[in-house]
Amino acid sequence: MLVNIISAFLLGYKDHSHDHKHHHDHSLKAAYFHVLADTLTSILAILALFAGKIFGWNWFDSVIGIVGAVVISFWAYGLLKDTSAILLDRNMGGKYKSEIKAIIEANSDNRISDLHLWKVGEKDYAVIIALVTHFPKPTEYYKDLLKGVDGLSHITVEINQCFNESCT
Repeated sequence: MLVNIISAFLLGYKDHSHDHKHHHDHSLKAAYFHVLADTLTSILAILALFAGKIFGWNWFDSVIGIVGAVVISFWAYGLLKDTSAILLDRNMGGKYKSEIKAIIEANSDNRISDLHLWKVGEKDYAVIIALVTHFPKPTEYYKDLLKGVDGLSHITVEINQCFNESCT
């Protein structure tokens, strides 16, 4: 229990949800709450043992076990709610895809043939783009085109040269 208390102090999770300069660190939050849950269950188990020994409440251990399970379940549900959108690639609005497509296709004769976009953090996105063009340029050129897209932190570009008249 002492190790858990020291660990919680060292992890010192702070929620920066109202500070737009910082992003949530879900791993840090999960580790912090895991240590707190371990500490809480240790304290509850000690209370249950004392209640059983002093008052003869042998049933109290079961009640404390259920209370601990409910508290941990609420914590786990909250964590799943916070991270599931990231883990399951949900909430990928068309706004980002449309913006990326417009930027790439407004340059030269580029046409996007495939685009995958997903969240990799609270406000960080990754994209994989496959494009077709008559006049291919280095991948860094296309990455530079997308530097103005807010939150786009990981960009992968596949370039396919088109030799036909129409590349669409």
